[in-house]
Amino acid sequence: MGDVDGLIHELKELESRALKALGDVSDPDGLEAVRVEYLGRKEGRISQILRRLGALPGTERPTVGQEANRVKGVLQEALDARRRELEAGRDSGPEARADLTLPGRSPWVGARHPITWVVDEICQIFRGLGFSRVRGPEAETEWYNFVALNTPLDHPAADEQDTLYLQGGHLLRSHTSPVQVRTMERFDPPVRIVVPGMVYRRDTYDATHAPAFHQIEGLAVDEGITFVDFKATLAEFSRRFWGPDTQVRFRPSFFPFTEPSAEVDVKRVVTLPDGTREESDWLEIMGAGMVDPAVLENVGYDPERFTGFAFGMGPGRIAMLKYGIPDIRLFYDGDVRFHRQFRHV
Repeated sequence: MGDVDGLIHELKELESRALKALGDVSDPDGLEAVRVEYLGRKEGRISQILRRLGALPGTERPTVGQEANRVKGVLQEALDARRRELEAGRDSGPEARADLTLPGRSPWVGARHPITWVVDEICQIFRGLGFSRVRGPEAETEWYNFVALNTPLDHPAADEQDTLYLQGGHLLRSHTSPVQVRTMERFDPPVRIVVPGMVYRRDTYDATHAPAFHQIEGLAVDEGITFVDFKATLAEFSRRFWGPDTQVRFRPSFFPFTEPSAEVDVKRVVTLPDGTREESDWLEIMGAGMVDPAVLENVGYDPERFTGFAFGMGPGRIAMLKYGIPDIRLFYDGDVRFHRQFRHV
C-alpha cells in the first residue's frame, strides 16, 4: 500500500472511531474532549495527518487533502448534531421542568430571644438613670438567698420561694436579690445596680409560670434616698419603657426585705391596628419598696445613715405584655417559627 493509500485508509479508520466516540458521548464536557482529540487545530488527529502531506509528491497531495477535508466535514456535522441532541435532552429533563419562578430559599438567620431584647432594653434604661449591670452565682447558700434578706427559714415568705436544693447546703437561687447582698458586702455606698439572671422555684409549668425563669432586680442605696426618689425613678423607667403617656400607680404590699413595700402597676396607651389609641387596663409589672433596715445591718451598712430602695420584675412577663404573647411556654419551646418574628424587633 503506497503512502497515499495508507493515509486515506488511516483517515477512514479515524472517521469510524470518531463517529463511534461521538455516539458514546453523554455530556457537553465529553463532547468537547472528542472535538479536541479529532478536530483540534494543533494536536487533533486530522491535523497530525495533514502535517504529513509535505512528504508526498505534489501530484498526490490533493487526493489526501480532499479526503481529509471530507472526513473533517463529516465529523463536524456529526459533532453539531450530537450537541443539539444533548441540548434537547437537557431541556426536557427534570432540571428543565423546574419552575425557576418560585421564590428562592433564603438562609436561616437567627435572632435574639425576645426576653433577651427586654432584658437589654430594661438595663439600658436604668443605665441612663445611673445604674450598673451586675451578675452573680445561680447556686447560692440559704444565708444569701433568705436570711441576709430578712427572711428567716421558718418564715412563710420562705415557703413561697421554695426552690431546688443541692448538696453541701447550697440551693438554686429563687430570686436575684442575693446579688444585691453580695454587692453591698463588697462596696460602700453609693450603690446603684440592676441584676438580670435566671432564678429557680418549684412552680408548675403552665401558661404563666415556669420552674426556671428570668428576673431583673435593682437596688439603690445612698445617704438621703427617700420614698420620693423611689417613686420618681420607677415612674421614669415605666414611661421610658412603655411610652411617655404611661400612668403609674403604687399599691401597698409586703416583702420581707423592703419596708414599706409596694406593687407597681402601669396603664398604657395602646395604638390599635386601625390607628386609634386607647388606654389599657392596669397591669402589674413589678414589686418594690424601701430597703428594710435589717438588710442594711446584715451587710454592715449603718441604717441610721443610709437608705435605699429595691425592685424586682420578671422580664418574661414584661415581654408577654409588650408583645401580646398569651403563653409563657412559647418562650422556652424552641419553635423557630415563633422566634423568627423577633428578628427585627
